[in-house]
Amino acid sequence: MFTKILIANRGEIACRIIRTARAMGIKTVAVFSDADRSALHVRTADEAVHIGASAPTASYLNLEKIIDACKSTGAEAVHPGYGFLSENDTFCRRLGEEGIVFIGPPVEAITSMGDKITSKQIAEQAGVNTIPGYDGILEDADQAVEKATEIGYPVMLKATAGGGGKGMRIARNEQECRDGFERAAGEARSSFGDDRLLIEKYIEQPRHIEIQVMADQHGNVVYLGERECSLQRRHQKVIEEAPSPFLTPETRRRMGEQAVMLAEAVNYTSAGTVECIVDQEQNFYFLEMNTRLQVEHPITEMVTGYDLVELMIRVAADEALPMCQEDIQLKGWALECRVYAEDPVRDFFPSTGRVTVYQPPYEDMETVRLDSGIVEGSEISVYYDPMISKLVTRGEDREEAISAMQDALDEYVIRGVATNMNFLSALIAHPRFQRGELSTGFIDEEFACGFRDTKTKVDDPDIPVVVAGIVHRLYMDRAAKISGQMAGHERRVEDSWVVVVGDVHKPVSVKPFQADCGYRVDYKGKNYRVKTDWQFSQKVFHGTVNNQRFCLQVSRQGLGYSILYRGLRTDALVMPPGVAELHRIMPAKAAVDLSKFLLAPMPGLLVKLAVRAGQEVKVGQELAVVEAMKMENVLRAPADGKIAGIAVNLGDCLTVDQVILEFA
Repeated sequence: MFTKILIANRGEIACRIIRTARAMGIKTVAVFSDADRSALHVRTADEAVHIGASAPTASYLNLEKIIDACKSTGAEAVHPGYGFLSENDTFCRRLGEEGIVFIGPPVEAITSMGDKITSKQIAEQAGVNTIPGYDGILEDADQAVEKATEIGYPVMLKATAGGGGKGMRIARNEQECRDGFERAAGEARSSFGDDRLLIEKYIEQPRHIEIQVMADQHGNVVYLGERECSLQRRHQKVIEEAPSPFLTPETRRRMGEQAVMLAEAVNYTSAGTVECIVDQEQNFYFLEMNTRLQVEHPITEMVTGYDLVELMIRVAADEALPMCQEDIQLKGWALECRVYAEDPVRDFFPSTGRVTVYQPPYEDMETVRLDSGIVEGSEISVYYDPMISKLVTRGEDREEAISAMQDALDEYVIRGVATNMNFLSALIAHPRFQRGELSTGFIDEEFACGFRDTKTKVDDPDIPVVVAGIVHRLYMDRAAKISGQMAGHERRVEDSWVVVVGDVHKPVSVKPFQADCGYRVDYKGKNYRVKTDWQFSQKVFHGTVNNQRFCLQVSRQGLGYSILYRGLRTDALVMPPGVAELHRIMPAKAAVDLSKFLLAPMPGLLVKLAVRAGQEVKVGQELAVVEAMKMENVLRAPADGKIAGIAVNLGDCLTVDQVILEFA
């Protein structure tokens, strides 16, 4: 067994690998860029080596610097995690030349499965179901249109290398095909250094289901069940679960057996994932094989009991798998939510900056598990993927796992940067999700007009109003005690209040119960008996409402309160009835007119300016492209007009709401 391994990655996956290595008694070496000098994975590892500037090409993608770090620290093996160099056959080959073990598959498997065209051909030869498409590399946009016409729209354009939703576009007509070719090639070039694209038929209403395989160097190959990964946005997985609520045991068995056939066809070893598209009749088609650990591997661990990172390390050390196919049983249900540094309300644009508050939910590794790469004070950088942690819950059945996830999301507090946790809560609570009626188009269909956290549907939307009344009453009780400390100057707190949400006035009565330290709230003719031990400094409000346990996040915003419950954000002012009537007639502050400006919707690098001063533009015309966290974001003209002036230069690092150009 190895005595020291190097983790050629960062963030939560580096921390996760370190945790298993430490449990195995193996020392770890972290590598870090300028932006990650104070990162959690650097502080957690036994040793850390600086490998370059913040840009991935200068650090985490620089294989020679990582090899030098192995030599200088005496690391015998490298675990690549996922992303970066995890599926880079040149890196794997160079490690072998230096006598360093790659904790992953052999270079031949990476080469053959890393190219989507080659992998599809091998899958067909191995007897695996495949999707109709064109076997060659697309030369340009014209050929993409030609092949799309032959295959029939809709089609999928995607990079031959990499994954994670980068370099992928759906095209339903010729214009989308041309535009998609340029965008997909640009993202692939930026993320993987390889802009080759292929094209294939896009299956409508598909489910994305993948099979986890594990193979050793002694000819043993097993599959560890499936993961449902259908909830995606821009081809990036958002929520995964194991097992799938859709598959029958027979379909699961057939998918697993085909995944093993493919692994055997390429002499695969280590952990790998065979991804499939499944239609509504449970016909499944090979999509690709990821020759690395998957982001969503924890849910497989939760339902099988096997540590996949440990198995990878043992296989790399030439140990045989400790189980056969008959030993693998799926027990319970697990969900994973990917927590991203992005703002769902602002079209999911990335968010960067310092994490000022970080309060994770209680983690017991049996019901709740959190794989995180940040702590309070961590910096979320513009240079890397926006995923900052993975929240995983397990239950004896799907309903129990969902309930645990809802509570964990309500308890998980991150402030200083925007996150998608309100969106995750809304997805988990969605009736269609709870019924298990999923497809890769779920988010586009159910949130076609975008996400608004003030419009999220919850079982009892009155709970935030009730809690706002109680929290305000607690503040007023404390104020009364402070101001009434002198004899004869006692101050009585009123029971009647008005909770103002937007322009809606909600009268409530809040009365304390002296006997049990609780409150009775009367609202809309209903009585709520609330018990809580909440204190003013706490970010999460725990309590019971009519003997039902609940939790939500509370923060004081000036004179008001912001409450987050099951993804629903409620901004409220609480006032005496007389003050509320005066507030009702106060004039609203006029919004600033910014329609004459194109503003940067996110922090990022300006990689393209498609217009010049004085140019006439049409609605929908491309104006600029901003690259943030490995994704290219196209900014288009909101209306016909003329460019009055350009306020930035190509290559500038933009901040949120920075003026890019002005319309005449």
